[in-house]
Amino acid sequence: MYSLTILVATGAISLLVGLGAGLLLGRRTSADGQRLRDTERKLDQLTQDKRAYEEEVVEHFTQTAALLNTLTDSYRNVHNHLASGAETLCHENGPVSLGRLQGRADDAEIPAHLARIQPPLDYAPKSSPEETGMLNEEFGIDRSHKRENKESEA
Repeated sequence: MYSLTILVATGAISLLVGLGAGLLLGRRTSADGQRLRDTERKLDQLTQDKRAYEEEVVEHFTQTAALLNTLTDSYRNVHNHLASGAETLCHENGPVSLGRLQGRADDAEIPAHLARIQPPLDYAPKSSPEETGMLNEEFGIDRSHKRENKESEA
């Protein structure tokens, strides 16, 4: 009925299909495959947790910035209220309100009475050009006293 060639070919094909199915099924149920799937699940979970954490951080700092802006506005309002009250009560001799400060020409401009500042000196200035200064290595050394001691010892 069937020729031997067809029978052998059908057997070989069945064997190959069976081996492929067995190999796939073996990999799917093996311990290494299960560990790999568990690791992939854990990695996916950690990635999702990291994204959720990053979103929380962004939300936190966004809310913090909004609250700080509100605080700044509230502080400005309180300061202006106190300054305008002091200005009214002190007959315009009180502190300057922030509104009046904003009308100044240049914030970087240094007032004249502050522009003549000298840094502190880390040495005592000489009183005359002939005097040795503190930075001179001979300062404070009395050479004549040492010479007299050496001559008297000799």
